[in-house]
Amino acid sequence: MRSIRPSFTVRRGRGAPRRSSPVPATVALVSALALTATACNGNGNGDDNADGRPTAAATRSGTGDGKIKIPDDIRQKLKEHGIDVDKWKDGAWKNWNRDDWLREANDFINPIIKGLWNPDRMRGADDPAKRVDDNDLSGDQGVTDPTPAPVDAQAVKPPYHTSAATSGKVFFDSPEGTMVCSATVVQDPAHPGKSNLIWTAGHCVHAGKSGGWYRNIAFVPSYNNQGRSNARLQDASRAEVAPYGVWWADAAKTSQQWIDQGGRTGGNGASYDFAVIHVTPEQGNAGKSLEETVGGALPVNFGAPAVPKVQSITATGYPAAAPYDGQLAYQCQDKPGRLSLDKADPTMYRIGCTMTGGSSGGGWVETGPDGESALVSNTSIGPVRAGWLAGPRLGEVAKGVYDSVSEKFAGR
Repeated sequence: MRSIRPSFTVRRGRGAPRRSSPVPATVALVSALALTATACNGNGNGDDNADGRPTAAATRSGTGDGKIKIPDDIRQKLKEHGIDVDKWKDGAWKNWNRDDWLREANDFINPIIKGLWNPDRMRGADDPAKRVDDNDLSGDQGVTDPTPAPVDAQAVKPPYHTSAATSGKVFFDSPEGTMVCSATVVQDPAHPGKSNLIWTAGHCVHAGKSGGWYRNIAFVPSYNNQGRSNARLQDASRAEVAPYGVWWADAAKTSQQWIDQGGRTGGNGASYDFAVIHVTPEQGNAGKSLEETVGGALPVNFGAPAVPKVQSITATGYPAAAPYDGQLAYQCQDKPGRLSLDKADPTMYRIGCTMTGGSSGGGWVETGPDGESALVSNTSIGPVRAGWLAGPRLGEVAKGVYDSVSEKFAGR
């Protein structure tokens, strides 16, 4: 095997859009990184009901009717940026103007639009893979191990709720179209046993230095739980595609490093490409948390064990770029090596894996000496030609992102 040379191409979480739609961005409390999301636009016009207008309710977590009012100060802040919440609910989110994409806002507003993520729109979401070109990284000044041999991704055995209960898909809209990433339900120290937190990649919530926050972010745990083929999903009901519901983001955060450095290609910001999202059920608060609904949540290990001490990591995701179609969950298991993109940034984990775009944000799990499993990373980047994936080690910056989202809801 050859060592990584000073340049190569990293695949990240945007994707080949099938259509760009103009729309101004949501105000958000977030920071992000990039790799494997997915882009596409459902029925092609963004309208998911027969009359061409999705039903909607602007919400925040905590009420039972799904029609929570956004505080007047936040509503006014949105208007200052040209966003009218009422018009948003009636479809104005589609009028995306790249020049209006917000970068400096302190509040994350993601109004729930009931029914927006219908089976066709979810099935059509495309791969937003961000790739690293083997010839275009700036340097290999830290410790980098030889390129790992490819490990063929194995299909997760359905039902996914039994085999990979904490895994699922994140859907969102970008200027390029409808995208998808993967994500993992993680524990919330502020709400033991009742977490509403998910872990994903930063590039699944924010475009990085050249863009802003994504919109209409929602999580579907155990997406396509029975592992049906794309053909069999053509007439599937929403309950079949999303048996544990659709959960909308009401807070999200990623690293400032991703916001400042991340881009569509290349490795900049990859060492900090992680994000934490707090979610709420689309139908309003039914009393059960996400963790209770899916039956578990993973702890997050911020001890960032040194790569040589980790014997095996299992990465889970929904790869959407060819030869995959994004409808099925896959896993890769491998002993990680080290990847250094810049001596000033933390060394990343790297494993052999044939998963492609769409798997971005999916959890990397290690089973410790005590037999307990914990999330230690997430899929961030990969080469233009699939064969390996890399994910950030989770240290103090990641813990700060995690704690800030947890603390935001600690008293609720």
